[in-house]
Amino acid sequence: MERPSGRAQGELRDVKIVKNFTCHAQGSVLIQMGQTKVICAATIEEKVPSFLRGKNSGWVTAEYSMLPSATNSRVPREASRGKLSGRTQEIQRLIGRSLRAVIDMQALGERTIWVDCDVIQADGGTRCASITGAFIALVLALKKLKKEKRIDTLPIRDYVAAVSVGILENKLNILDLDYAEDSNASVDLNVVKTGSGGFVEIQGTAERDPFTDKQLQALLKLADEGISELVEIQKKAIGQI
Repeated sequence: MERPSGRAQGELRDVKIVKNFTCHAQGSVLIQMGQTKVICAATIEEKVPSFLRGKNSGWVTAEYSMLPSATNSRVPREASRGKLSGRTQEIQRLIGRSLRAVIDMQALGERTIWVDCDVIQADGGTRCASITGAFIALVLALKKLKKEKRIDTLPIRDYVAAVSVGILENKLNILDLDYAEDSNASVDLNVVKTGSGGFVEIQGTAERDPFTDKQLQALLKLADEGISELVEIQKKAIGQI
């Protein structure tokens, strides 16, 4: 059995990183995974949410959106509908949790870093691409903060990246699903891990038949290999931390 994309079972889509993609954000990147393209921009704000005031702790949060023309049929902007969809809220919370898992909030100080992830072209895996790219944008912003001597050290504990894995027709374990594969997968997992191998989040669904523990372990092993590759790509973009 072959993948619709023609890739090997454990093969990532081509990944391209363009740093400093925009000029105003302190850190920005265009990440491309196959045909999925996401702009991630990190902006520093010298204040924290009210629940953190006076606690000598910073905050990292994220917003996620998809351009109306990102898919093959136009989807109206959520702003025009007056509220965020449940999917959008869930994804941006996931991005925020993933980034906060590897940041030392005390070392960041009383400031907030907003990371905006805007999908300009979608072909599956937008949340995973957003997390992987958002980390790069965040590090670029923190490096600028350190260069300006507003922090003494980079408040980063580890790398973090995300990838999807799945099962096609209950037979083939595959890495980094594009839309054609994702829409036909019998099992679909999104896995977020740190560079040192710690899990941040696992989101898994059996679209048809339930899957076994043995199948889950095989998928997690495949995800681990993919995330290791993505972390190496991050290291090439931003260096060792």
